[in-house]
Amino acid sequence: MTKTTHFGFNTVAEDEKAGKVAEVFHSVAERYNLMNDVMSVGLHRLWKRFAIETTGVRNGDKVLDIAGGTGDLSALFLQKVGKSGEVWLTDINNSMLSIGRDRLIDEGTPTPVAQCDAEKLPFPDNYFNCVSVAFGLRNMTHKDMALKEMLRVIKPGGTVIVLEFSKVWKPLQPAYDTYSFKLLPAMGKVIADDAESYQYLAESIRMHPSQEELKKLMEQVGFERVEYFNLTVGIVALHRGYKF
Repeated sequence: MTKTTHFGFNTVAEDEKAGKVAEVFHSVAERYNLMNDVMSVGLHRLWKRFAIETTGVRNGDKVLDIAGGTGDLSALFLQKVGKSGEVWLTDINNSMLSIGRDRLIDEGTPTPVAQCDAEKLPFPDNYFNCVSVAFGLRNMTHKDMALKEMLRVIKPGGTVIVLEFSKVWKPLQPAYDTYSFKLLPAMGKVIADDAESYQYLAESIRMHPSQEELKKLMEQVGFERVEYFNLTVGIVALHRGYKF
């Protein structure tokens, strides 16, 4: 029997999801950064800076940026680790990864880049001081497998951070739903000429585990001292866990 999973509010075969997600991000790649600024009124930049500060990354550390796309987190990590450090920018989507690679080269901070699947990372055990994934975990078919891979490649004492849309403060849910399912696709149509992809992105947020559910999943795969921080009344949550 074919295993199924969710693609937004739709049900698809597990082996079809990655391809469908790829189509979404191929479509939005060129306008992705602009849409992020518009959708979040620039708040995504503050969320990402907060995430970086919680990692404790220092000069000389090795960092893996999973689903790093256009390179926002990698650019910030590069400032932290300095010339003696190492930051790998990775993404499963070539369109997104190419934009991130070119951006970092243009900024004079080239860094290693790899197109890879977060569920099968091509890195050795116990290699990185920190692994990050920002706004990418919800698109992965097997979140538990991806988290296990993150745990595998982190050194003992290392940190993982997951920055992701989450469950908003309940009194704001009706207004947030109106924004997500009415305004967001409309903005996607006007700015990126792609309402459908932003409809999927809104739906994928609703299907993602809640703050507590993701915390439990991270604990189940082996992370310790897992905690989370609600940002902007829970629109986004930052989860942090450690390997000991």
